[in-house]
Amino acid sequence: MENINELLSTPLIVFGERSISVGQILEVLALVALGYLFVAWSARFVRARLEQRRVSPDLIQVISRAYLIMGLLILGFMVLDLLQVPLGAFAFVSGAVAIGVGFGAQNIINNFISGWILMWERPIKIGDFLEMENVRGTVEAINTRSTRIRRVDGVHLLVPNSFFLENTVTNWTLIDEIVRTSVVVGVAYGSDVQLVKRLLEQSVDEHADVLKVPERHVFFDEFGDNSLVFEVNFWIRSASERGLRVIRSELRFKIDEMFREHDISISFPQRDVHLDGEVRVISAKEA
Repeated sequence: MENINELLSTPLIVFGERSISVGQILEVLALVALGYLFVAWSARFVRARLEQRRVSPDLIQVISRAYLIMGLLILGFMVLDLLQVPLGAFAFVSGAVAIGVGFGAQNIINNFISGWILMWERPIKIGDFLEMENVRGTVEAINTRSTRIRRVDGVHLLVPNSFFLENTVTNWTLIDEIVRTSVVVGVAYGSDVQLVKRLLEQSVDEHADVLKVPERHVFFDEFGDNSLVFEVNFWIRSASERGLRVIRSELRFKIDEMFREHDISISFPQRDVHLDGEVRVISAKEA
C-alpha cells in the first residue's frame, strides 16, 4: 500500500509552485468518464421526455443540445477545480486560441453561430420543405455546423448553416402547409366553354384533398394556336412537392374522364397545309 500511495502521490506535471500527481490524473480521468456518461444519459433522458410530451423536433434539438453543452462546461470547471488550476493560467493560451480562431476558423465559427441563430429564431425547422436554387428537399436535422436535407429523390445534402442566412431560401411550410397549385388543359376550338368551366370546377370540388377555402378559380387563359386554354387554380395542404404532383395527376385523370363523357376533345398540335397550283400524281413508270 505504501508503494501504491507513493506512486499516486508522485508529481507528474509541475507548473510554478503547483504540481499534479498521478492520483489526481486518475481521479480526473474517472471524473471525466463518469461525468460524460451521466451528461450523455441525462441528455437522452431529457430528449425522451420532451418527445413524450410531443414537443416540436426543432425545439427538442435546441434544448438537448444546450443541455449537453452546459453539462460539458460544468464538467470542465469541476475538473479544473479538482486539479486546483486557476482559470488565469489559461489566459495566454486562450488569447492564442482566439487569434488562431480569428484567422483560421472563420467559416467554422460563422456556421456555428448561424446554426444557433437558426435553432433560436426558427426561420427553418425540422420537417420543413425548402426550395433553394435548384434543390428541393425536407429538413431532417439542424446541427451546429451544417443542416441535413433530404432531397425529393432521396439523396442527403449537408448545407452550411450560414447559407440559409446569406441566401434566399423558399420555405414552403414556414407558417402552414397550405399551398396553391394549378392544372392547365387545352380544349378544341368549337367546344362549349361554359361546360368546360363547370366540369373543371366539378372535378376540383369533388377531390377530397382540395380545400374549400381559399376558393378555387377557373380561368379562360387564352386563345392558343391549337386550343382554347383553361387553367384551374386551387389550394391544398401539402408539405412536399410529391403531394402536389399526386393531386394534380389525380385531377388530370378525372378531367380526362369527364371530358370523354361530355364529348369534349382535349386538343393537340395540328397544322393545315395549303398548296398553290396543280397537284399531279406521278407513277413509278413516269418517274
